[in-house]
Amino acid sequence: MGGRDFLGYGKTPPHAEWPDGARLAVSFVVNVEEGAEYSISLGDDRNEDVYEIVERVDGAPDPCKDTHFEYGTRAGYWRVMDLLDRYGVKAYANCCARALTLSPWMAEDLVARGHEIGCHSYLWERHAGMDEAREREVIANCVRDIRAVAGVRPVGWHTRSAPSANTRRLLVEEGGFLYDSDAYNDDLPFVMEVGGRSHVVVPYGFDTNDMRFQRGGGFVFAEDFAKYCIDAIDWLWAEGAERPKMMTIGLHLRIIGRPGRIAGLEAVLKHLSGLDGIWCARRDDIAHHWRRLAGLPEWQMGKGAEVLLPGIQSE
Repeated sequence: MGGRDFLGYGKTPPHAEWPDGARLAVSFVVNVEEGAEYSISLGDDRNEDVYEIVERVDGAPDPCKDTHFEYGTRAGYWRVMDLLDRYGVKAYANCCARALTLSPWMAEDLVARGHEIGCHSYLWERHAGMDEAREREVIANCVRDIRAVAGVRPVGWHTRSAPSANTRRLLVEEGGFLYDSDAYNDDLPFVMEVGGRSHVVVPYGFDTNDMRFQRGGGFVFAEDFAKYCIDAIDWLWAEGAERPKMMTIGLHLRIIGRPGRIAGLEAVLKHLSGLDGIWCARRDDIAHHWRRLAGLPEWQMGKGAEVLLPGIQSE
């Protein structure tokens, strides 16, 4: 099998040259998925069955699942946003397009707070095996609807779990995506040549992520999340004395926003605030920086990126 890179930067990765000599760039990713999960009550043909518990309900609406997701927007959102504001952190909001269209107030609030609006597909679904024509339409729908509700277009993309073999190429062909985060293989961004263009990949992480509070993930108490993230921060910060690195902290409104877990996020933010040489950054800022570091010209939105397919409805 070809196409996989098991070496990457090797033993001597490039010096990241983060702003102000930072040792570590930290990206907080707030996943906005509430209302984008499969839901018969929203007209889908099935219900999502992965949430606080794992339970499958077929052929009927699932108010248990529905209300678990609704907690994220009704209560969790405000706790997460207030904490990020308190510590002056700007995050990447990884938004499913349907979620934002169902909560337009949230799109407005995220932009007003200075967070980046990115794209997490239209629905909360994997793209592996998705037909190319359909995937192209889904990407167009995402850009159209997020721009309509938020007033900005997304330049970053991250698929739930597995993308298709075509996802990255389709993002580049669309012309308006600076980077994607469909990779889990490094502590630094990297550049790939895709369709004749230089495209930045900003890796994501499933370990420093509140998803591990869910069944089988290993986190039970707020301090579990905090300790794991802080251990990662401290290790990368120490390495950063010579070779600065990057890390991602993944958050979900309906998960970390619970009152028994939010203290874990507060502990992480407090720890970061006590360290010198930390750059808490939006992912678009990281991607632009990496292009400059790689000696690439300033990124320009590709021709045709603003020409969206008319009249297409999401499946």
